[in-house]
Amino acid sequence: MIRLYENPGWGSAIVELQLAFYGIPYELITVGNVHQDPTARAALGKVNPLIQVPTMVLENGEVMTESAAISLLLADLARSDALVPKARSKERAAFFRWLIFLVASIYPSFVYSDAPERFVKGNGGESYQLNVIEHRKSLWKVMDAEAQRRGGPFFLGARMTAIDFFLACMVHWRPREEWFKAETPNLWRSAEAVWVLPQVADAYKRNFG
Repeated sequence: MIRLYENPGWGSAIVELQLAFYGIPYELITVGNVHQDPTARAALGKVNPLIQVPTMVLENGEVMTESAAISLLLADLARSDALVPKARSKERAAFFRWLIFLVASIYPSFVYSDAPERFVKGNGGESYQLNVIEHRKSLWKVMDAEAQRRGGPFFLGARMTAIDFFLACMVHWRPREEWFKAETPNLWRSAEAVWVLPQVADAYKRNFG
């Protein structure tokens, strides 16, 4: 059985919702706050020296990290193109573009604010944190404009993809739900389209209440 090292509401939720959607059996191992708890860091470090949440361990013992890579792999394991458009499909290029934009441009900004000491002296101060959030907001608005252009109900239009599962979780992170509702309504709509899926109801409730 797949093991998912997780914390409720963290990036592992993106993976958990996809596992639940596909119906792939998995075991959850809650790791604790690896940013603040040395014991939690040491325990996860034995599995993944990068100390990342999510970390996923396959049945053969192979360790998987990086949420985009995990999303692509899960589609292979499920033998499904429900969330990853198949080769030469019309959505394939846009899916790759925006999935990588999410994980390369937006997702790292949470590391900048959660662990600022990696990038600046001390904790960066209030202005540093505000600048990170404002930059993140500008990136989200770029995605919202793209979602609006495509017309919904999902990010890429009529076609649900793993990107919508990222959005379903990330709209709960800073700058939080009220901002997304008001400032990026098209992304919020895409997130809502995932929340109502019966396959993910239990996993979503466990992570976000």
